[in-house]
Amino acid sequence: MQDLDAVYHDGVFEPITAPALPEGARVHLRVESAVQGEDSLSLASQVYEGLTAEQIAEIEAIALDRSRFMTRFVT
Repeated sequence: MQDLDAVYHDGVFEPITAPALPEGARVHLRVESAVQGEDSLSLASQVYEGLTAEQIAEIEAIALDRSRFMTRFVT
């Protein structure tokens, strides 16, 4: 199974990258619209919705902590 990005134009899905399929192969498509422009800004503005200032500060501190960046976790 492959995940492909495509553009729908003139009734045809045009893959952005070439799929690993033989010419003429039949496929099953499940279409999911990509979030664009204002939609992504709207979603971004809701990231911290409902959280307290303390919770937001904790999330930001974790996101900015690079001490474990690119390290392996041993289990």
